[in-house]
Parts: sequence; structure tokens; C-alpha cells
Amino acid sequence: MTNVISTRSLSKTYIMGTEKVHALRDITLDIKRNEYVALMGPSGSGKSTLMNLLGCLDSPTNGDYELNGINVSTMDDNDLAEVRNREIGFVFQTFNLLPRLSALDNVALPLVYSGLSKSKREEQAEQVLDSVGLGDRVEHKPNELSGGQRQRVAIARALVNNPAIILADEPTGNLDTKTSIEIMSILEKIHAGGNTVILVTHEPDIAEHAHRIIRLRDGLVEKDIRNQDIVLASDPTHRYNIK
Repeated sequence: MTNVISTRSLSKTYIMGTEKVHALRDITLDIKRNEYVALMGPSGSGKSTLMNLLGCLDSPTNGDYELNGINVSTMDDNDLAEVRNREIGFVFQTFNLLPRLSALDNVALPLVYSGLSKSKREEQAEQVLDSVGLGDRVEHKPNELSGGQRQRVAIARALVNNPAIILADEPTGNLDTKTSIEIMSILEKIHAGGNTVILVTHEPDIAEHAHRIIRLRDGLVEKDIRNQDIVLASDPTHRYNIK
């Protein structure tokens, strides 16, 4: 299976006054297409920095990063933005929805620069909303939705461009236990459908949903382990019904 992410000796150093802070040190990783990976680590471990680099929100100080065969290590902000919009769907803890827009318009936003007509954008957005169980909420604004429903809208928005990677940053951090389980079931279904999913979390029970857990500490990979308790998506009995 081909790699969707390859990093070689990836490092990130921040200058804080007269101090140099080594947030990441020589990270070498390969993540294959359709893997489900959790990034874990305590505060200050480098997991947020690594997420920003993998999500093309920042550039490394040293090292190489290939995303879907494209070397993005030395790209400028405009090129990074283009790759990011095409290759990565983001799901954030705080949802990041525009409050004055309907669920449909929030989901259709990433398609504005796609060249599709408004009707095609809305049709595509409606299909994705339906796939996450919100086909009857397309005209609702975020303040008319529960926290779980808002996160479903955010997931639909992440999916609408059919990206190579879904990058979920603490996606259940603002949700209760029951709703968290529902959101994790959606992410599992997305993975079973063929997407690569990278989950950033500090919660062990959330990380346990992933098939591979990468633990960071002090800017280094401390552990990179396979989760043997997971039923692999290739198992024909592995099915989810999220509606």
C-alpha cells in the first residue's frame, strides 16, 4: 500500500527571545493510505506542532515532508493553502462553523473555489450531510444544533472535497460521552470507506479507536505501536451504521 505521508528527519524550532525551543526533533514517519492513526502525548510533547506540519498549516525548520507524493517542505503559504484545501479535511474540537450560515452553506464553503456551480456545490454538500445523518438539518444554523450535530456538520465539511486525509484535532473534546461515541463511530465509518484518518488526542479511550498509536514526548517519537485490539476495516464483518 502506498504512503500518503512520508516524513524524513522532520524538525521544528521556534525562537522565543534568546531561547531556541526544539518542538520536534528528527521525526521520520510513514503513514499508508487508509491507515487510522492516533497522535498522542502530554502537553509540550510536540503533537500539536506535528499536526500543524502534517496539515500544511506550518513548514518545518529542517527535514522533508511528502504528502500524497508532493514534497511540501519548502512550499510558500499560498502553495501550502492550495495543497491543504485539496488534500486535507480538518475536524476541530471547537467545530469552527460560521454562525450565520446554514449547515448546508457551512459544508459547501470549501467548494467555493472548485469551479462547481452553486447548485452542484449544494448538491454535493447535501449528500455529505445526509451521509453523517443530518439530511433533515441542512437549513439549520449552528446555534439551532446540538454539539454532536455541529461536529457532524464539521465532519461533513471536512469530507466534501474528498480529501486524501481527515485530520481530527481533539474531535470529542467538547462533547459528552454518548456523543463522543457517536462521533468516533462516524470517523470509523469514514476510515472503513477508504479515507486515511489521523486523530490527535490526549484521551487514551479515544486513541484506542485507532489502529496505530504514535506517542510523542519531548519532540521525539516515544512509541509507534499497532493496536491489536482493533478489528481491521478489511474484515468483511466490520460495518457501522451512523444514522
